[in-house]
Amino acid sequence: MRDACGVFGVFGVAAAAQLTYLGLHALQHRGQESSGMVVGDGHRWRRHVGMGLVDQVYTPAVLAALPGDVAIGHNRYSTSGTSTLDNAQPIALGDGDALVALCHNGNLLNAPELATGLPPATSDTRLLGQALGAIPSGPSWERAVLAVFRRARGAYSMLLVHGRTLYAVRDPTGFRPLALGRLRGGWVVASESCAFDLVDARWEREIEPGELLAIDDRGPRPARFAAAAPAPCVFEWIYFSRPDSTVFSRSVGEMRIALGEQLARSAPVVADCVVPVPDSGNFAALGFARASGIPLAHGLIRNHYVGRTFIEPQQATRDFKARIKYNVYPPQVRGKRVVLVDDSLVRGTTFNALAQLLRAAGACEVHARISAPPLRHGCFFGVDIPDRTLLIAVGRDEAAIAAALGVDSLRYLSLADVRMATRPDTPMCDGCFSGHYPVPVDAASRESPGEPEPASR
Repeated sequence: MRDACGVFGVFGVAAAAQLTYLGLHALQHRGQESSGMVVGDGHRWRRHVGMGLVDQVYTPAVLAALPGDVAIGHNRYSTSGTSTLDNAQPIALGDGDALVALCHNGNLLNAPELATGLPPATSDTRLLGQALGAIPSGPSWERAVLAVFRRARGAYSMLLVHGRTLYAVRDPTGFRPLALGRLRGGWVVASESCAFDLVDARWEREIEPGELLAIDDRGPRPARFAAAAPAPCVFEWIYFSRPDSTVFSRSVGEMRIALGEQLARSAPVVADCVVPVPDSGNFAALGFARASGIPLAHGLIRNHYVGRTFIEPQQATRDFKARIKYNVYPPQVRGKRVVLVDDSLVRGTTFNALAQLLRAAGACEVHARISAPPLRHGCFFGVDIPDRTLLIAVGRDEAAIAAALGVDSLRYLSLADVRMATRPDTPMCDGCFSGHYPVPVDAASRESPGEPEPASR
């Protein structure tokens, strides 16, 4: 799967471009196709976007040419809306005091309705930007913006700048994370708290679901455009967010350890060592080892300089890249019964290759344990999940999946166990597992062959 994107904003801190660069660097895991920022002082603005990783898009000279103490930045993964420079964010409309710039993590389900009568656009973010850009500047601008978001449907954790004000907006369901931090008399907003750590900011609070938070020289000014109906994406805890982040007011790393512990209790196995799939399975494997009493072994070494395997268009290429992405440390697994733990299973390509590598290195048994339920449905709220025909769990039970992976046994964590291990008293969005979504999704989208082609992030 492709990650949700990352946003980072700064208000009232000198060298905002440099801070935004650092914040985006910390959020690189959330999007790796393009990066961009809009920087200024409320009257003069400059925009810079580029294709590639943060370190490829910005140089010291580029950052020096972006003066100002207000900024918003974005790392993008495209799903719908092609991966081109034209679709890189933030998008900006107008200039000077009338400029409206925005960047977005999520997916709007009704963007065309918000921009009725305006020119067509290649992404929901641009359509929304056109709707906001059409609002006349003046004292009633914020009220009109609130009215637009009251009509918006879907997932959006978003940053805007207009005049000398930074706005942070989060949809009423709170699908994607967004948090406020304090820094040297100014303010920062980010998708994850790990970005605050890098710039020495202090975490203050989450942007509430259904809230538009305006930050100007008077400080933060909250406004509510809809009642909160929280159902955050459980995959932020399982996979997307960095383990050193606090997301939805919980430590991501501790959530993953708890999932691994629950997995050990619900799917025990007789084995000699627990091997994580690095890096995604590290914390779940730690929890599994703690709860089971089976020693944790670092039997797989990851090459961090190989691109993500799921991006490759040809299956044979994915197989090859899965094998060059990982190598086995034989002394940890030779002659042993291995529990191979990962946080999720999508196509199964990587897991199958790892099982073969472990057996070739002398493992006598390989048992798969996955700290998430089977992935069988699409996401319509900012996560790109492949065509359902490519999901290994579609049409197969655990025994058939184990046979396809070449492992001795396979067990998933049940959805009930996920809820028990994470936050049993609060609703979550688990539609990719259950097929049930907290926001209605039209039947045509559900039945599309690629269920879904969801997000323009």
